[in-house]
Amino acid sequence: MVITDAAQDKWMKLMEDLKLDIDDTHLRLAIKGGGCSGFQKKLDYCQTKDIDELDVVTDHGEVKAVVDAKSMLFLHDAVVDYIDGLMGAGFNITIPSAKNSCGCGESFST
Repeated sequence: MVITDAAQDKWMKLMEDLKLDIDDTHLRLAIKGGGCSGFQKKLDYCQTKDIDELDVVTDHGEVKAVVDAKSMLFLHDAVVDYIDGLMGAGFNITIPSAKNSCGCGESFST
């Protein structure tokens, strides 16, 4: 999994704006069933106390990403980026191994 410099920078800025401790607050990524293509990508944050022993924690500069073991099956080759453009701004998760995705880009199938 890769978290781009743009995504890392935005994450750090969000943590600063929300006055959250970067050492205790982590980027949580997950895949859930649903959406028009079968699976939905989820991005949130969690605290160190919320990390389960089966979660996979990876370091990306100052950003720690937390992924549950089942979601890691889908997110192993994911690229997390932050896009700020004319059509809007936000985090974007691209999964190269996904076979199909919906028009909005929020769900995919394998």
